[in-house]
Amino acid sequence: MSAGLLALVDDLTVLAKLVASSVDDAAAQAAKAGGKAITKASGIVIDDAAVTPRYVIGFAADRELPIIARIARGSLRNKLLILLPGALLLNYFAPWVLTPLLMAGGAYLALEGYEKVVDMVRGPSQEVDAASALGASSPSDAESAKVASAVRTDFILSAEIMAITLAGVATASIGMQAGVLAGVGVAMTLLVYGTVAVIVKADDVGASMALSGSGAVRTIGRGIVRGMPKLLSLLGTVGMVAMLWVGGGIITHGLHELGVHAPEEFVQGIGAAAGRAIPGAAGLVSWLVTAAISALVGLVIGAIIAPIAHRIFKS
Repeated sequence: MSAGLLALVDDLTVLAKLVASSVDDAAAQAAKAGGKAITKASGIVIDDAAVTPRYVIGFAADRELPIIARIARGSLRNKLLILLPGALLLNYFAPWVLTPLLMAGGAYLALEGYEKVVDMVRGPSQEVDAASALGASSPSDAESAKVASAVRTDFILSAEIMAITLAGVATASIGMQAGVLAGVGVAMTLLVYGTVAVIVKADDVGASMALSGSGAVRTIGRGIVRGMPKLLSLLGTVGMVAMLWVGGGIITHGLHELGVHAPEEFVQGIGAAAGRAIPGAAGLVSWLVTAAISALVGLVIGAIIAPIAHRIFKS
């Protein structure tokens, strides 16, 4: 083999190793950013999974999965065609906007969590059905109205997920950012709406099991039917707490990034002190205390924002 060919093979080998290394780095970066996004956006994901099933209430069973699929497609379209390029442009031309945007999203989560606490204490407020408000005259119109309402709500939640993800890869290359955002966007959509599909159809599966099969199968089926309302209620409560915790945490961390260090240092200091008091479970205790204080911060912020938001939207 000639020296020139050997050199070419050697160059190709080095290039292949560099490409493989880059792919591994991209995968690691995506996994890291995705993990952070899932952790910080847990309140959004849980709340979305708990709330979305209400959009199929009142429709025939055979339309439930198609409606969820339409909402999922709308969510994915928002993430990939609107939010992803918008996030990249902002990070390239005005990266200083990302922290305030994250804080605005945290304030939104705090407001949503606060409203859910108020509903839990006072009872839920009467909401106007989207289909009725739009004067839907047919099942098709009603379905389209529900889907449109769900996609609008999802847009806000998706924007926060994408912003949280971008914050984790803000210094990477544009290609890396785009790949990570796309990967996390697709994964989050599949996670949320796959979970919603399972939740929505679980009672049908349980009812079918309760009406057929052996005694054990019927017992399991009845248990599923009875347990689904409790599961939805539990998801709603967990989502409410998580939204307050994540919202409060995002705001205190955003203040830290903007140079106001005292709030985050105060919260972390109390968490660390609580962990030192119980050495056997220091990590868990520290996390629980920090999360609890962050949730209280979120509740206070939500209470401050709520009257302002109500006044704005009523005007």
